[in-house]
Amino acid sequence: MLAHALKQKTLFALILGVVLSVLLVAASDVSARQQSQSKTAEQQVPLNPAPPPAPEQPLPYSHKTHLALGLQCQFCHTNPGQGRLMTYPATSKCMSCHTTIDKDKPAIMKLAQYAKSGEQVPWVRIYTVLPGVNWTHATHLKAGMKCQTCHGDVAQMSTMTLATSVTSMATCINCHQINNAPTTCITCHSWPSNVPSESAK
Repeated sequence: MLAHALKQKTLFALILGVVLSVLLVAASDVSARQQSQSKTAEQQVPLNPAPPPAPEQPLPYSHKTHLALGLQCQFCHTNPGQGRLMTYPATSKCMSCHTTIDKDKPAIMKLAQYAKSGEQVPWVRIYTVLPGVNWTHATHLKAGMKCQTCHGDVAQMSTMTLATSVTSMATCINCHQINNAPTTCITCHSWPSNVPSESAK
Protein backbone atom coordinates (compact mmCIF):
# COMPACT_ATOMS: atom_id res chain seq x y z
CA MET A 1 0.00 0.00 0.00
CA LEU A 2 2.82 2.38 0.95
CA ALA A 3 4.78 1.41 -2.19
CA HIS A 4 1.70 2.09 -4.32
CA ALA A 5 1.24 5.56 -2.73
CA LEU A 6 4.93 6.36 -3.35
CA LYS A 7 4.62 5.31 -7.00
CA GLN A 8 1.57 7.56 -7.41
CA LYS A 9 3.43 10.52 -5.84
CA THR A 10 6.45 9.91 -8.09
CA LEU A 11 4.21 9.67 -11.15
CA PHE A 12 2.36 12.85 -10.11
CA ALA A 13 5.69 14.71 -9.60
CA LEU A 14 6.88 13.53 -13.02
CA ILE A 15 3.67 14.66 -14.75
CA LEU A 16 3.80 18.00 -12.91
CA GLY A 17 7.41 18.49 -14.02
CA VAL A 18 6.53 17.80 -17.66
CA VAL A 19 3.53 20.17 -17.54
CA LEU A 20 5.63 22.95 -15.98
CA SER A 21 8.37 22.46 -18.60
CA VAL A 22 5.81 22.72 -21.41
CA LEU A 23 4.32 25.87 -19.85
CA LEU A 24 7.78 27.47 -19.49
CA VAL A 25 8.67 26.72 -23.12
CA ALA A 26 5.32 28.12 -24.28
CA ALA A 27 5.74 31.25 -22.16
CA SER A 28 9.24 31.90 -23.51
CA ASP A 29 7.94 31.38 -27.07
CA VAL A 30 5.14 33.92 -26.50
CA SER A 31 7.64 36.37 -24.99
CA ALA A 32 9.98 35.97 -27.99
CA ARG A 33 7.07 36.51 -30.39
CA GLN A 34 5.95 39.63 -28.52
CA GLN A 35 9.48 41.06 -28.62
CA SER A 36 9.67 40.28 -32.33
CA GLN A 37 6.28 41.91 -32.96
CA SER A 38 7.18 45.04 -30.97
CA LYS A 39 10.41 45.32 -32.97
CA THR A 40 8.44 44.88 -36.19
CA ALA A 41 5.92 47.49 -35.11
CA GLU A 42 8.76 49.90 -34.36
CA GLN A 43 10.34 49.46 -37.79
CA GLN A 44 7.62 50.12 -40.36
CA VAL A 45 9.87 50.31 -43.41
CA PRO A 46 10.71 46.91 -44.93
CA LEU A 47 14.29 45.76 -45.10
CA ASN A 48 16.11 46.19 -48.37
CA PRO A 49 16.01 42.71 -49.97
CA ALA A 50 19.48 43.17 -51.50
CA PRO A 51 21.34 46.00 -49.77
CA PRO A 52 24.35 47.23 -51.73
CA PRO A 53 27.75 46.98 -50.03
CA ALA A 54 28.53 49.79 -47.62
CA PRO A 55 30.54 52.56 -49.29
CA GLU A 56 34.10 53.15 -48.17
CA GLN A 57 34.06 55.86 -45.53
CA PRO A 58 36.98 58.18 -44.69
CA LEU A 59 37.00 56.78 -41.14
CA PRO A 60 35.63 53.54 -39.70
CA TYR A 61 32.56 54.20 -37.57
CA SER A 62 30.32 51.77 -35.69
CA HIS A 63 26.85 52.88 -34.62
CA LYS A 64 26.64 49.66 -32.61
CA THR A 65 29.68 50.58 -30.50
CA HIS A 66 28.64 54.17 -29.91
CA LEU A 67 24.93 53.55 -29.19
CA ALA A 68 25.90 50.78 -26.74
CA LEU A 69 27.60 53.52 -24.71
CA GLY A 70 24.26 55.28 -24.30
CA LEU A 71 24.59 57.93 -27.02
CA GLN A 72 21.34 58.97 -28.67
CA CYS A 73 20.89 59.64 -32.42
CA GLN A 74 20.19 63.35 -31.89
CA PHE A 75 23.45 63.82 -29.97
CA CYS A 76 25.37 63.49 -33.25
CA HIS A 77 22.71 64.09 -35.91
CA THR A 78 20.93 67.42 -35.64
CA ASN A 79 18.15 68.70 -37.87
CA PRO A 80 18.67 72.41 -38.57
CA GLY A 81 16.41 74.83 -40.44
CA GLN A 82 13.77 73.12 -42.51
CA GLY A 83 15.37 69.79 -41.68
CA ARG A 84 15.64 68.23 -45.10
CA LEU A 85 18.72 66.17 -44.23
CA MET A 86 20.23 65.17 -40.93
CA THR A 87 23.68 66.59 -40.37
CA TYR A 88 26.87 64.87 -39.34
CA PRO A 89 28.54 65.86 -36.08
CA ALA A 90 31.27 68.49 -36.10
CA THR A 91 34.72 66.97 -35.65
CA SER A 92 34.99 68.99 -32.42
CA LYS A 93 32.03 67.03 -31.04
CA CYS A 94 33.74 63.73 -31.85
CA MET A 95 36.95 65.01 -30.26
CA SER A 96 35.13 65.95 -27.06
CA CYS A 97 35.34 62.22 -26.27
CA HIS A 98 38.28 61.16 -28.37
CA THR A 99 40.85 63.54 -26.90
CA THR A 100 41.23 60.80 -24.29
CA ILE A 101 39.39 57.72 -25.63
CA ASP A 102 41.37 55.60 -28.14
CA LYS A 103 43.46 58.68 -29.01
CA ASP A 104 46.40 56.51 -30.18
CA LYS A 105 44.37 54.55 -32.76
CA PRO A 106 45.13 55.49 -36.39
CA ALA A 107 41.47 56.37 -37.14
CA ILE A 108 41.28 58.72 -34.13
CA MET A 109 44.59 60.28 -35.07
CA LYS A 110 43.14 60.97 -38.53
CA LEU A 111 39.99 62.39 -36.90
CA ALA A 112 42.20 64.68 -34.80
CA GLN A 113 43.85 65.94 -38.01
CA TYR A 114 40.42 66.82 -39.45
CA ALA A 115 39.57 68.65 -36.21
CA LYS A 116 42.88 70.51 -36.09
CA SER A 117 42.47 71.74 -39.68
CA GLY A 118 38.84 72.72 -39.07
CA GLU A 119 37.65 70.34 -41.80
CA GLN A 120 34.54 68.24 -41.57
CA VAL A 121 34.95 64.51 -42.07
CA PRO A 122 33.82 63.87 -45.68
CA TRP A 123 31.35 61.13 -44.79
CA VAL A 124 29.62 59.37 -47.69
CA ARG A 125 25.85 59.72 -47.27
CA ILE A 126 24.06 56.36 -47.29
CA TYR A 127 20.41 57.39 -47.77
CA THR A 128 19.75 60.06 -50.39
CA VAL A 129 16.48 61.66 -51.39
CA LEU A 130 15.87 61.39 -55.11
CA PRO A 131 15.72 64.57 -57.22
CA GLY A 132 12.19 65.91 -57.53
CA VAL A 133 11.10 64.64 -54.11
CA ASN A 134 10.12 67.23 -51.49
CA TRP A 135 10.98 65.50 -48.24
CA THR A 136 12.18 66.53 -44.80
CA HIS A 137 13.19 64.79 -41.61
CA ALA A 138 11.54 67.62 -39.66
CA THR A 139 7.99 66.78 -40.84
CA HIS A 140 8.43 63.11 -40.04
CA LEU A 141 9.95 63.74 -36.61
CA LYS A 142 7.05 66.07 -35.75
CA ALA A 143 4.69 63.24 -36.75
CA GLY A 144 6.36 60.99 -34.16
CA MET A 145 8.50 58.86 -36.45
CA LYS A 146 11.68 57.47 -34.86
CA CYS A 147 15.02 56.85 -36.55
CA GLN A 148 14.53 53.07 -36.41
CA THR A 149 11.08 53.39 -38.02
CA CYS A 150 12.78 54.10 -41.33
CA HIS A 151 16.42 53.09 -40.93
CA GLY A 152 16.03 49.79 -39.08
CA ASP A 153 17.94 48.60 -36.03
CA VAL A 154 20.88 50.99 -36.41
CA ALA A 155 21.97 50.17 -32.85
CA GLN A 156 23.08 46.74 -34.13
CA MET A 157 24.97 48.04 -37.19
CA SER A 158 28.75 47.97 -37.07
CA THR A 159 28.78 49.44 -40.58
CA MET A 160 26.00 51.65 -41.88
CA THR A 161 24.39 50.30 -45.04
CA LEU A 162 21.26 50.91 -47.10
CA ALA A 163 19.47 48.43 -44.84
CA THR A 164 15.90 49.47 -45.61
CA SER A 165 13.93 50.43 -48.70
CA VAL A 166 12.94 53.81 -47.22
CA THR A 167 13.84 55.78 -50.36
CA SER A 168 11.49 53.87 -52.68
CA MET A 169 8.19 55.46 -53.68
CA ALA A 170 6.15 52.32 -52.93
CA THR A 171 7.54 52.24 -49.39
CA CYS A 172 6.68 55.91 -48.83
CA ILE A 173 3.11 55.44 -50.07
CA ASN A 174 2.62 52.28 -47.99
CA CYS A 175 3.91 53.98 -44.84
CA HIS A 176 1.68 57.01 -45.44
CA GLN A 177 -1.34 54.73 -45.85
CA ILE A 178 -0.51 52.86 -42.61
CA ASN A 179 -0.16 56.16 -40.72
CA ASN A 180 -3.13 57.95 -42.34
CA ALA A 181 -0.86 60.55 -43.97
CA PRO A 182 -1.67 62.14 -47.35
CA THR A 183 -0.74 60.16 -50.47
CA THR A 184 -1.53 62.63 -53.23
CA CYS A 185 1.28 63.34 -55.73
CA ILE A 186 1.74 66.89 -54.45
CA THR A 187 2.50 65.54 -50.95
CA CYS A 188 6.00 64.64 -52.12
CA HIS A 189 6.34 66.11 -55.61
CA SER A 190 5.97 69.67 -56.88
CA TRP A 191 5.21 70.54 -60.47
CA PRO A 192 8.44 71.60 -62.26
CA SER A 193 8.50 75.40 -62.69
CA ASN A 194 9.64 75.11 -66.33
CA VAL A 195 6.70 72.89 -67.31
CA PRO A 196 3.30 74.59 -67.72
CA SER A 197 0.53 73.07 -65.65
CA GLU A 198 -2.64 71.74 -67.30
CA SER A 199 -4.57 74.80 -66.13
CA ALA A 200 -2.08 77.14 -67.84
CA LYS A 201 -2.50 75.46 -71.27
